[in-house]
This record gives sequence, structure tokens and C-alpha cells, in this order.
Amino acid sequence: MPERSCIACGRKGPKGQLTRIVRTPQGSVMPDPTGRANGRGAYLCHGVGCWERGLAKRALERSLRARLADSDLEALQDYYIELISSAGASAGKTPDAHAESVPQG
Repeated sequence: MPERSCIACGRKGPKGQLTRIVRTPQGSVMPDPTGRANGRGAYLCHGVGCWERGLAKRALERSLRARLADSDLEALQDYYIELISSAGASAGKTPDAHAESVPQG
């Protein structure tokens, strides 16, 4: 399985263990749970810290080369809340923040 890097912490992992966010050719930004949508993609770990950094520091905008509307940011935040809720329900916990894997420098 191909490896991808989280845009927030730089951690590498199998494509299926990260969430792909895509900017479609029409310009909309959305989660791509299948990893197959057409467009420019960026990946985030499932850790809370990675999503916070990805959205707050505009790392996602840089990676997608697009300005995110407030509605896009809200939709991505809602998606992440749903993602951790379903992961917590199935695993009995929430995803970690990968704080130890944040590159120093």
C-alpha cells in the first residue's frame, strides 16, 4: 500500500490510515474517504493535534493551493468530529495526537 505524509506532523503511514482532503477541479474542498476523488489531495493523521494544526495554520490551504472558505473549514471540522466519534465508538478511545512524532527543527 502506498505511503503518504501528514501535512501537519510529517508522519508517514499507509494511505488508508490517513484522511485525504481533496480540492476538486471545480474548486470545492472536501474529505475523500475513498482516496480516489479527482483533484489535488492532502493527507492528515487522525490525531486531534494534526487536524487542529492543519486547519488553524493554513497548512491545508498551502498543500491544496487553494483558499478555504469558512464553510469549507466548518465542514472539515464537522467531518473530523464524526470521524473521531465513530473511531472512539469502535475502538473505545479517541485517536492520539502524534505529539511525539512532530518533527523538531
